[in-house]
Amino acid sequence: MPNALIVVVGRVLLSVIFILGGFHQLMDISGTAAYFETYNLPAPTVLPVLTGILELFGGLAVLIGFQTRIAAYALALYCIATALVAHMGWDDVNQLIHFQKNLAMAGGFLVLAVFGPGAYSLDSRSDRG
Repeated sequence: MPNALIVVVGRVLLSVIFILGGFHQLMDISGTAAYFETYNLPAPTVLPVLTGILELFGGLAVLIGFQTRIAAYALALYCIATALVAHMGWDDVNQLIHFQKNLAMAGGFLVLAVFGPGAYSLDSRSDRG
């Protein structure tokens, strides 16, 4: 498989969880707010909207390769913040796994931010301009 296609597959794999998660958060703001309250997060009714928008539109941007570097940096920071806020209870193996998963996704986003979205992206089309 050519490298450009592998980058597309990587973008798809990185973005799907955020597109679906963001959509779910925006469709169930009260449920997400209740979940956020368990972590004593501020503005539990506003934060689900903001994180839902970040996940949905950041994920879509990575998927289609639009403003990829910005979206990838934002999602990397979000993954790290989420790991540090929501997955620090390492006595629970599940929380440790989620912590490590978030850091791994952050690593993938940082690689994407540095090396770019590849040839099959809207960003590459505008670079040719």
